[in-house]
Amino acid sequence: MQSVHIVSAYDEELKFLSKRIAAMGGHAERMVEQAVAAMVNADQGLAQKVIQDDIVLDEGQREIDDKAIVIIARRQPMATDLREIVGAIRISADIERVGDLGKNVAKRVAAVDGRQPNSLFRGLEALANLALTQLKEVLDVYASRSVEKIGFVRDRDDQIDAMYTSLFRELLTYMMEDPRNITPCTHLLFCAKNIERIGDHATNIAETIYYIVTGDQMPADRPKGDKTDQVVSPGTVID
Repeated sequence: MQSVHIVSAYDEELKFLSKRIAAMGGHAERMVEQAVAAMVNADQGLAQKVIQDDIVLDEGQREIDDKAIVIIARRQPMATDLREIVGAIRISADIERVGDLGKNVAKRVAAVDGRQPNSLFRGLEALANLALTQLKEVLDVYASRSVEKIGFVRDRDDQIDAMYTSLFRELLTYMMEDPRNITPCTHLLFCAKNIERIGDHATNIAETIYYIVTGDQMPADRPKGDKTDQVVSPGTVID
């Protein structure tokens, strides 16, 4: 929880950072949701809207960076306050990157004809829902500073990695069955990877929140769960 200062303007400056983070987070979530919807429905207009909306996050990140520098120069913050400000810079960078990943999905809508098996699009939607749920939960923790609830992050990230690996395997199978699937499935593979990366950025945000509140780093006690490097090896035949 943010400390209360004698100078009320100082508190307002810190609250401004939190409010801008919340607004950026909501915007990034919408971008990803709309990008996946555009892909599933072959909606070129919605895809273009997502691409254009990315500028909002770029401007938000610059605004937070500029405001943070001014606060540091003017207030010379220490301890929790300094972690709060540096944390806002780090979190805004992660959120801006989430928006970039959504935009990248939207850019591939034109390359996918929408005639792929429905199971592939359902898999992409399920992966996106899981990643966005994780992002929303992390942003809720940022708003409440309830770090005792942050343990879900790594479990959720394991689920995202497992689902991504499964979708990766399914896409490879379609590509091997029919060469005509190679181009659209390759684009869907990139889309799936972009969505999987959203989970990684949500985990980064969780680690930053933990540092803001406690002053300590979250222990790095688990390996990365993405096993796509094990899916196909030379000479392997996919059943």
